[in-house]
Amino acid sequence: MRHLLVLVISVLALGFPLAAGAAPIPIKVVVLTTFESGADTGDRPGEFQFWAERLPLTRTLTVPGIERPVRYSEDGVLGVVTGMRGRARESVAALALDPQFDLTRAYWIVAGIAGVDPRAGSIGSAAWARYIVDADPIFEIEDREIPPDWPYGLYSLATPRPGVKGSAVGSSGMVWKLDAGLTDWAFALTRDTPLPDSPALQKDRSRYPEEPVAQQPPFVFIGDALGATRFWHGQRRTQWARDWVKLWTDGHGVFAMTDCEDQGVMDVLSLYGRLGRVDARRVLVLRTASNYSYEPLGHSQAVRFAEGGALAGFEAAYRVGSPVVKALVAGWDTYATTLPREAKP
Repeated sequence: MRHLLVLVISVLALGFPLAAGAAPIPIKVVVLTTFESGADTGDRPGEFQFWAERLPLTRTLTVPGIERPVRYSEDGVLGVVTGMRGRARESVAALALDPQFDLTRAYWIVAGIAGVDPRAGSIGSAAWARYIVDADPIFEIEDREIPPDWPYGLYSLATPRPGVKGSAVGSSGMVWKLDAGLTDWAFALTRDTPLPDSPALQKDRSRYPEEPVAQQPPFVFIGDALGATRFWHGQRRTQWARDWVKLWTDGHGVFAMTDCEDQGVMDVLSLYGRLGRVDARRVLVLRTASNYSYEPLGHSQAVRFAEGGALAGFEAAYRVGSPVVKALVAGWDTYATTLPREAKP
């Protein structure tokens, strides 16, 4: 009896269901967001609230290792607030290991805000990524102390200087090429999605007369994401980001969005994909712009956030991401076994 009591207490502490032989919940789509400002519903929104309220995601469960309860719908959509920066990696690992869910055929959509390169997009815009690049494993020298012929003090591990592709064996895969057909399908489905604009965003865009793309109203495009747990900003760092993405993608990727979590999410999904717990081919990354990655020429490069930029990013993430979620669920008879592809004329 004592051993049984200890077992029951242990199971309760871990948050696992007690029902013997309970089948795991089959999940069709996982929506990953990184933070919520307050409650999941009914107050000032963060990345998650529109998903919880509008899909809606009405049921909740506790997953050991994830700070907030996860929410899910009866038709198989699971929404998660992973936490920001390094915590996202831990939360995705906890989710992949949780026996409450069957994630073997689930599609994953990362839907969060980011900083956008003014050459690639404007605030409120949304980018589907083809490449995710890790910027965490890195050598760093303070820029005021770098050799005179270096452009910046950031460079790859196991290399002598910037501009040389190195190695991060044992710490990161460094670059992940997402399934091109799946990404193209999501983009084709959402490319004409109307995105919110406002006088405040228009005013902020006008500060970039030297960048034609930054002055455009919000739009949907394909652009790659750079992940680093540190928050960086500025013209020189943006040039480093452009160079870093090109370096690690062998010239194929184009830097568009800077965020703090995508590299951790992809690293974990790749590891668990090898074990068959998830299908790492079924990953989409959607980043929406809440701010620019640098200030206009001639201005201080101290971080400045545009009025209404975060809210525009939250709205864009739901407006662009939700049609993909709904299409995957509606077409599950096909998409359970076959990845969607863009229809060709």
